[in-house]
Amino acid sequence: MSRAQDPPRGFFPFGNPFRMLSPKGSALSPWALSLLNNFELLLAERLKKLMPKSKSDILTLSWMKLAMESLCETHTNINTLITDLQLPVSDWEEKWVDVYLDVSVKLLDLCNAFSSELTRLNQGDLYLKCVLHSLQSGSGEKKYLQARSSLDSWRQHVNANNARIENCRAVLDSLVKSLSLPKVKNSDKGKVLMRAFYGVKVQTVYICSVFTAAWSDSTSDLFDLPVSDKPLWAKVFTDVQSVVNGEIREMFSSGRSTILKELEAVDASVEKLYPMVQDGVDPVEVESLKELGTQAEKLSQGLDQLLEEVDSFFKMTLSGRDVLL
Repeated sequence: MSRAQDPPRGFFPFGNPFRMLSPKGSALSPWALSLLNNFELLLAERLKKLMPKSKSDILTLSWMKLAMESLCETHTNINTLITDLQLPVSDWEEKWVDVYLDVSVKLLDLCNAFSSELTRLNQGDLYLKCVLHSLQSGSGEKKYLQARSSLDSWRQHVNANNARIENCRAVLDSLVKSLSLPKVKNSDKGKVLMRAFYGVKVQTVYICSVFTAAWSDSTSDLFDLPVSDKPLWAKVFTDVQSVVNGEIREMFSSGRSTILKELEAVDASVEKLYPMVQDGVDPVEVESLKELGTQAEKLSQGLDQLLEEVDSFFKMTLSGRDVLL
């Protein structure tokens, strides 16, 4: 089904927040600068791993799992940085706490939406198992009727809309508005903390926007994020974003029914098998049944593994909120 192409989405409707990062005469101390550089270099290395070796790797469940693992590692690093800064919560400005709590509750909402979609898609595996069982152990016209009914149910199930995913757009838009950096005066620790938070939020918002676009089948949920060239991770992030966004838009423009690679493979197997079932071809090609079983298993395993990573990210975010509160 062809889709109209959505224009690239701007990221800073109110200007570049990095203007507030390095006011004149506010150079960081060597100690603070070292902590910031170490954090940003680690983030750069992590982002580099998301550069696909081949465009065909983009939006595979294994790539999405890697992206979610990367987010978990980044949020672990920000917790480590806070410890290294020796900045007790009592010294946090109230607005920093408000920003952290506001962002984290939105991340929990996104995690819940992603988990619900992964669970929903995985429930479709039951219909595919019924198809295989009907065709492999059934007999006569009844087996074809049962298999066709299960295939129709699978199609309807995987193509259904998920209201939680549709709501992710509003959550992501609100996160974009939180990306302006609070002004930090006379505090090297505060400046490092806010700049590090900025890197975390850019990576988080971008990856969550890719996930949302994949499940909503819409480029309107895909962000193009311009970033300052000052952070050490900026060039790597820009390169990854350019390659990934370009390929995703190419997928949408080609009119694919889905851009999730493992789901697309199952869909292709279903389309190959459906005419045989519909026409009551006996016996059904063994290779077609085997192909469907193999692709369905890959999809189910990939969804399970990604769901585990999303759950880990949820627990990490919730734990961070609990500690701060």
